[in-house]
Amino acid sequence: MLTPDEWQGRDALDLAALVRRGEVSAREMAETAIARIEALNPAVNAVTHKVYDQALAELEAVPADAPFRGVPYLLKDLHAPARGMPLTSGSRLFAGDVGTFDSTLVARLRAAGFVLLGRTNSPEFGLNVSTEPRAFGATRNPWDLGRSAGGSSGGAAAAVASGMLPAAHATDSGGSIRIPAACCGLVGLKPTRGLNPAGPHRAEANNGISHENLVSRTVRDTAAILDVTAGPDAGAPYMAPQPAEGFLAALDQPQRPLRIAVLATGWDGAAIDPACAEGVAVTARLLAAMGHHVDAARPSFDADALRNAMFAVLFANMGVATTAFERQRGRAVAQDEIEPLSHAALARGRATDLDAYVAAQAVINREVRRLAAFFDDWDVLITATIAVPPPPLGSLSTDTTDIDTYFDRLFAIAPFNVPFNGTGQPAISLPVHHTADGLPIGTQLVGRFGEDATLLRLAARLEEATGWAGRRAPVSLGARP
Repeated sequence: MLTPDEWQGRDALDLAALVRRGEVSAREMAETAIARIEALNPAVNAVTHKVYDQALAELEAVPADAPFRGVPYLLKDLHAPARGMPLTSGSRLFAGDVGTFDSTLVARLRAAGFVLLGRTNSPEFGLNVSTEPRAFGATRNPWDLGRSAGGSSGGAAAAVASGMLPAAHATDSGGSIRIPAACCGLVGLKPTRGLNPAGPHRAEANNGISHENLVSRTVRDTAAILDVTAGPDAGAPYMAPQPAEGFLAALDQPQRPLRIAVLATGWDGAAIDPACAEGVAVTARLLAAMGHHVDAARPSFDADALRNAMFAVLFANMGVATTAFERQRGRAVAQDEIEPLSHAALARGRATDLDAYVAAQAVINREVRRLAAFFDDWDVLITATIAVPPPPLGSLSTDTTDIDTYFDRLFAIAPFNVPFNGTGQPAISLPVHHTADGLPIGTQLVGRFGEDATLLRLAARLEEATGWAGRRAPVSLGARP
């Protein structure tokens, strides 16, 4: 097995190369990851379901030429059904549910040779920007164990940032890839709508609001894994363009000078935390030094109306799915099976009639067209990923049924992400900056629909300029921050 030091310095592409050259066997690679999970998980509580025996048994069937043969991977405990693996959505409601099939995305990961070792922690139904479900307990930030790892892909981000493995599956319905990436100092791309498959169990995820991808330490891993998973599956209702050469190869393609807009405040011009505003400024200065045209600009759209309409759609989908589950098992959801906030969201969703649902879709259409029109003049928009540094654990409790106050507080922390789940545009969080005491600060870059490769190229140049891939969280180095 690799030593912890040997493990820490390599990304997924490096690990795949070791197996390909015969320097480490696929089994040794998987066993090293298992050892790192067992050593580190007690500190951060990132992994909630482990299927080590199944994963090691399946190694025998992995083709020798699979590009990521033996490289460890974890799936988030939300979306992404996988055969033989629990899927609880962070809730006691689904305790004991075990997958009987692979989603298309999971099947592509398996075919590429990834060893799926288990699932990572998620807040119940993904309804929090901090990962603190009652069912499995809080995930702690490897940079400061008293702080949130973000959400809803907080378990995935903590697993990667702590050094368990170099990349992990993540999902995003309102920032759930980008927020934990920002909190944990990682790369987190929410891809263009339709770029990664949603099937075969659904045509689209929450009317196109939800996306799947990953968090990673390096841009090249994000690009290479996207090469494995991207592309429509049979029957997909829409698809997104891909670079002919692939995303990894596109990183090295020349980039023309871009028009880059900078927003270092909230959507309404209100101040955000100075460290987060400085992260935007640092990113802007670096990109200007690379020859891009960078200037302050603010999109004109109603952020509150858009967010409210999108969550009306999300809650309605939650209501329909839960009702179907109740019918399947023959009884209603009990009071103690889900958290108070989830009960409130479920009630809100079930109270959304057809007229209200269609009206919400109309609001979404109106506001996303206003927002997307901003990109007629600008190639990229820079914002903070979240408006504050990683918040302390317990800052946003789901032990409430006051859903409106809860989401007002949530969007005070993370106002910048949801709009681009609405437009379907690619948006990436990058760990360009950090606070004076070393906490990661993420910056969000948003591109035009289908221009994921443009964002990844910019991200690769920023990674070269800052060297963030070499930064390590204290937990990953054996310290307790």
